Order: sequence, then structure tokens, then C-alpha cells
Amino acid sequence: MRLRHRPALAALALLAAVPAYGALGAPGDTPASAAVAQDRVVSADPSDDTPHVLDGTVRAIAVVGDKAVVGGDFSQVRAATGGPVHNVDNVFAYDLSTGAIDPAFTPHVDGPVHAIAPGPSETVYLGGFFRHVNGGDNRGITRVYLASGKRAGAFMKTRVDDAGVRTVEYRGGHLYVGGSFSGVNGTARTGLARLDPSTGAVDAGFAPRLSEPRSGRLAVIDLAVSPDGRRLVFDGNFREVNGYARPQIAMLSTASGRPTSWSTEMYRPHCRSAYDTYMRGIDFAPDGSYFVVTTTGGPRGDDKDTLCNTAARWTTTATGPGQRPGWVNHTGGDALYAVAATGSAIYVGGHQRWLDNPEGRDSAGPGAVSRPGIGALDPATGRALSWNPKRRPRGHGVEVLTAYSGGLLVGSDTEWLADEFHARLGGFPLA
Repeated sequence: MRLRHRPALAALALLAAVPAYGALGAPGDTPASAAVAQDRVVSADPSDDTPHVLDGTVRAIAVVGDKAVVGGDFSQVRAATGGPVHNVDNVFAYDLSTGAIDPAFTPHVDGPVHAIAPGPSETVYLGGFFRHVNGGDNRGITRVYLASGKRAGAFMKTRVDDAGVRTVEYRGGHLYVGGSFSGVNGTARTGLARLDPSTGAVDAGFAPRLSEPRSGRLAVIDLAVSPDGRRLVFDGNFREVNGYARPQIAMLSTASGRPTSWSTEMYRPHCRSAYDTYMRGIDFAPDGSYFVVTTTGGPRGDDKDTLCNTAARWTTTATGPGQRPGWVNHTGGDALYAVAATGSAIYVGGHQRWLDNPEGRDSAGPGAVSRPGIGALDPATGRALSWNPKRRPRGHGVEVLTAYSGGLLVGSDTEWLADEFHARLGGFPLA
């Protein structure tokens, strides 16, 4: 689970959104992973009842009813109130109201979990770089029951052909999967696929062709489906989709599986040659009018003329080439990995020291504000809000932000939030 970006602030007419390469589809059913709207900013005082993850990194969080499912690469968890250490295999669930770790949800996953999405019928999808789940062959993707952690029905035979999965989303009756794989269930699909949510069968009518990786193995880093189910935005190290220039980011019609006319050259410049891609998180606003993208980028992130190390807002219904963001917030040289848009705020997390820092050169430039590791932006202006709980140490950074009806959950590789001990997992209730 994660959140996204946007351009010009003025809303464009919906009719203008009809893409050049295929009509948009009809809205899907009510999604299990619908965007969450909040009418106010969350408290800067963390909740006292999130469990402590005692090793590794939290990389994925999904909320299903009154439970949170947490994934990553870790092996030990303890309740916030103390008690025994629970040995787990890269995933666990806990009760949101009490913080109690669910002893019945015990899937055995033999590798890191990078993505979690709520599924139908009290199930969750897990994506990552694992090979087996509960002893069965489920390379990179599985579906398990929330009540037991057992693998679900016909989906048991689903697997990616190689490498792994970085992002999953269930929306409009479909399961969207992105990663560094070359196929699913023996069917060629490079980095992006749509599956039947019950059987895991590959959707033959959805076959976008991603090509021309900047370097390394082609991979989709993150994806997001608009709340109405009509558009899919995804990012990664590709440069073309279906032969059209789409440097590192593209928008598809979910009805046709083909690119819309929306495109931007803003992510074409390199940040640092060592990066296959500097693209990271994407999230749509709850009303679907815009999405936000976060990036990393290394030392060239101090160049205000690029979108390295930034959060940027893009208008969903804009059409045509040459799109530009409505606003950009620069960190001045540090990575932003995760993003969550709630309508009242856009939460960003990563390794950053500052926000509002376009003049920074690995330093605090004029107007920069200190926001170590986590912060919130005004959706209209992109400027940092006063919300500033702080993280220490910053570590690698915040890997996931998940908004839900009760607040905001944060997963990372460090142990302190707002000067309180919250090992690798924390939560901020609605103020």
C-alpha cells in the first residue's frame, strides 16, 4: 500500500481526459483498497499501541477492518505493552484498537515482503522477493486468509517466473502487480501484469509492453489505480511503453491496457548514474483529481531544475505530452520514498533532513524547514505544514506510509518517532 502525485491545480473537464490511445473504462466495483479521505491532519503524538518490530525493516502495511497487516524483512515482534517476543516470517497482523499481535495469522514466507493489498473475502495479497509460502511454491506473489494465514484457494498456484514483486493493488475487480519479473504463470509480462483476483490467471486483455530500461533489469517500482478505477499510473526504469516515449512514468487506461496521451519529460534527466531509476512512491488523492510522486536521486538532488529528491503533484485528467507538475517540493539532496495523500495533507517520508528546500545543496537553503525523516505537505501549495514529529535516527528512511480511517501508519528501519521508542512501526491517530 502507498500514495501519489499531481500537476496544474485548476481542474480540467473530464471529457478532456479521453486518451489518444484508447478510451477509459467504466468505473469498477468498490475497491478493497479504496483511498482514505481524512478531514484533518493527524496528531504529531504517536499512538502507544503499535507493536515493536525488533529487527530488519518494515516495508509494507495494509489495513483490513480492525487489523493491520505488516510486512518486510524481519523475524521478531513484541507488543507495545511488553510480553513475549513473537517469532514471525516477514509478516504479521495486529489489532488496531489494542495493539495485540494476532496469534492465528502465521503465514511462513521465506523472503522479504515488499507489498500488501487487501483482497476480497477477508484475504490479503502479499508481494515480494520470496519463493515459498507455507511450504508451497508462490514465488513473489500469494493470497492468504486473514483469519489463519493459510493460502487461499485457486490462487495457490500463482507465481511470477523470476525475480520478484514490488507493488500490488486490488481495484475494480482486478489485481495489479508490478516488479522486476519477466512473466507470471509462464505468460510473458515484463514488470507489470493484471491478474484475476481469485485464480491468479493472467489477464490476456491487459498486456502493456514496457521497454528500454535506463540500465539494469526492467522493473516497476510503484503503481496506483485511480479511485474510479479508470487509470493506472506506474513508475520504474523503463523509457517506453507500447513504443511511446514514457521516461520512468506512464498512465494507462485500465479498459484498454494502453497508454493514455498523458506524458512528461520531467523525469527523463539523470540524477546519478548509479541509479537504475530514482522513481519511488505514487499515491492518488481520495477524490482522484491528482496524484503525487516521490523520488530519490543521490548527489544531484540538489539541482532544483530536476525532480530528483522531490515530491511533485500531477493532475489526473490532464492530457497530451509535455505535462508539468502543479508544484514541486525539494528536499535539497535527500531521498523521499513513501507518500500518502488524504485530502487534508500529503504525508511524505524517507531519508530527508529538510523540505521547502529548492536552493539547498546538501544543506539548508533559504526558506528550508527541518523535517527529519517524515513530514506533511499542503495539497494545494505543496509547502510543508507545521506537522513535525521527527524521526531519529533517519536510517535508510521511511519505506511505507498507510493512511486509514483512524490515522496514519509508518514503517521504517529505525526505532524512534517523536522522541518515543516505536521500533520500525508507528502510528499517528487523527488529531
